[in-house]
Amino acid sequence: LLWLSPSFISSAYFLTHHPFLEQGVGSPIILLHGIPTNSLMWRNIIPELAKKHRVIAPDLLNYGKSEKPESADVSINAQSSMIVKLMDAIDARQADIVGHDIGGGIAQLIAVNHPEKVRKLVLMDSICFDSWPIPEFEPLQEPGAESEMSLEDFLSMMKDFLPKGVQDKSVMADELINMYLEPWSTEDGKHAFFRNLKRLNKEYTQAVADELSNLQQQTLIMWGDQDPFQKPDYAPKLVDSIPNAELVWIKDVGHWLIEEKPAKISEHLNQFFD
Repeated sequence: LLWLSPSFISSAYFLTHHPFLEQGVGSPIILLHGIPTNSLMWRNIIPELAKKHRVIAPDLLNYGKSEKPESADVSINAQSSMIVKLMDAIDARQADIVGHDIGGGIAQLIAVNHPEKVRKLVLMDSICFDSWPIPEFEPLQEPGAESEMSLEDFLSMMKDFLPKGVQDKSVMADELINMYLEPWSTEDGKHAFFRNLKRLNKEYTQAVADELSNLQQQTLIMWGDQDPFQKPDYAPKLVDSIPNAELVWIKDVGHWLIEEKPAKISEHLNQFFD
């Protein structure tokens, strides 16, 4: 079980595979992280949202403290089905869903395939259309890429990669980098990371691109205007594709906007949900 502090009132396993953070009571909000992060990405957001809501932040299968089975399908399509099952298991029949990075792709699939499960939708620097895999990850998807890279070289690469996603480099301090790399810091963790990379496939978001126009949920698109990974040009395209969508730019931040301006993001989310 994962315990952060006494303020986090519940931590449990979903179907024996998924640990998740839970805090607060009220209408549910589900927070979905991306790659290479985990549920701890939301640690500064959860307490603010939990003042009025029941907030659930799971570790996706093969991420964070979740189990990392070698044979599991960890595509965003499979992950979306698992999140729907999680909602049923914790008696959250409908929720506001927030997704960052590939978590945003998972959120899109849930909204398209299970619209009754989604009250409001938030997509933050989200994968969409053909925006992914990002160029930095494409070489790592090639056959033999994992076997040619030692664990030491892999961790060194990731320590170089993470600060590229913020404008204020002081935010991505060693302590934060180590927090995100801890699940990948063993040989088993490295293998899990490469399995995740192999399932990054833009066909899933392209397959639902036309169906986004059918979404009825009120939708907030939030984007860091300096994002080097999910390019800002995709934000207005996503807004134009979803009927009830609005766009909020978070100024002077990169891809890890939640790390750079958590208070600003919490403010926008609370206003949107209320």
